Amino acid sequence: MDRDTRGEMLGRLAAAVGSVTVAHPARVAVDGPPAAGKTTLADELAVLLRAQGRHVIRASIDDFLFPRAQRYPRGEYSAEGCYFDAHDHEALNRVLLDPLGPGGDRRFQAAVYDRAADTASSPPAATAPADAVLVFDGVFLMRPELIGRWDLRLFVSTALEKTVERAVIRERRVSSRIEVERRWRERYLPAQRLYFAAVRPTEHADIIVYNDDPTQPVIQAGPARR
Repeated sequence: MDRDTRGEMLGRLAAAVGSVTVAHPARVAVDGPPAAGKTTLADELAVLLRAQGRHVIRASIDDFLFPRAQRYPRGEYSAEGCYFDAHDHEALNRVLLDPLGPGGDRRFQAAVYDRAADTASSPPAATAPADAVLVFDGVFLMRPELIGRWDLRLFVSTALEKTVERAVIRERRVSSRIEVERRWRERYLPAQRLYFAAVRPTEHADIIVYNDDPTQPVIQAGPARR
């Protein structure tokens, strides 16, 4: 595995997106642990694809959360609750992934949840061109409810302990170190371990991006492409 510059890595990912040949919008998953760098990578990839003339739909699993009152039946720090109760996968398939997939009418909604208001949301539907690209980031994207909906599967890998420090830095304006560490160590990281044990997501990835050093990521073809 060779280290790339950030730009080289993004260029290789854009080329991989360009190699997807489907008769409907290409649906690209950017999976990985929280604070691994998924959102940053997905945003950068979307910018590059748009610069290359592609119509990009940018969406996130955070736009498909259940409202807070519904997503903590097992408690705020439950790892099982994080994995099983947080995200509305049925709505994600129904309003976004299936309409953009084979036989879909390409009329989609990019969200069902308003994070600022913590309420369900129903934005107006839009119609995607057939050659559009959906760049979708989030956790648990290789789980059985979603795995068959992706046309290209990326996994952003970072040592789990490193994500804790990143989260502390990222959230320092809204949460104390103690609060962030508790949330990561009791909820998010055990949920990732549950996911890895149940699904083995890296085995389903087309491309794995090792992002411990974001300035010099390492990119590798995943088992799905070997």
